[in-house]
Amino acid sequence: MKGFFVTATDTEVGKTVIAGAIAGVLRKQGKNAGVYKPVQSGHVAGHLEGDAARLKALSGVDDPLDHICPFSAEEPLAPILALRRAGKHVTLGHLKHHYTRLKEKYEYMIVEGAGGLAVPYVEDGLVVDAALMFKLPLLIVARPNLGTVNHTLLTIEFAKQRGLQVAGVVLSGYQEETAGIAEQTNPDIIHSYSGVPVIGVIPWITESNQSEYVLSAVEQCIDWNQLRIL
Repeated sequence: MKGFFVTATDTEVGKTVIAGAIAGVLRKQGKNAGVYKPVQSGHVAGHLEGDAARLKALSGVDDPLDHICPFSAEEPLAPILALRRAGKHVTLGHLKHHYTRLKEKYEYMIVEGAGGLAVPYVEDGLVVDAALMFKLPLLIVARPNLGTVNHTLLTIEFAKQRGLQVAGVVLSGYQEETAGIAEQTNPDIIHSYSGVPVIGVIPWITESNQSEYVLSAVEQCIDWNQLRIL
């Protein structure tokens, strides 16, 4: 299976937007790409402000939201805690079952995790364990400003220690009008210390931005030639 497992260095750094837009751009390029958000906390799967709905809108797939995201809970907590409090006992096997069914439709799959790799995810694993199970290269979404080098290098090192292939880093939320030396130099520093390329720096995107704008920004700002696994 071709595609990516999209993770982040933290929560609220633009992971869903990047994942959905990458799938949308691939589909725009004529590739048959699908999206999968195994577990969502903070909104139930059918909520229009949830990650699954954003993935569907940006990617343009026609799958029902409960196929894109089979396991969800309303409370904005670590996934395992939110699921347990909702009375749901979810394992890696459950995630794989729904993934296997969904991926039969597609040539490429963009799978989005929750928060970072060490987030408690399901009963028998962290997010990193799910990433390993799906056997997809890792794409890391990080913020562009001061402090991101530490968070990104730690994420890359942890991923490599666990045996994941890291395809690249995307810095999300760049604001040119306030960018300083840190924002300007972080991509090169991350690459030089990790050996992992920063394949794109995406501008600040707000909830009000239309899908067309988001897809255009991601298409223009990512170096697609560096995504060799595609």
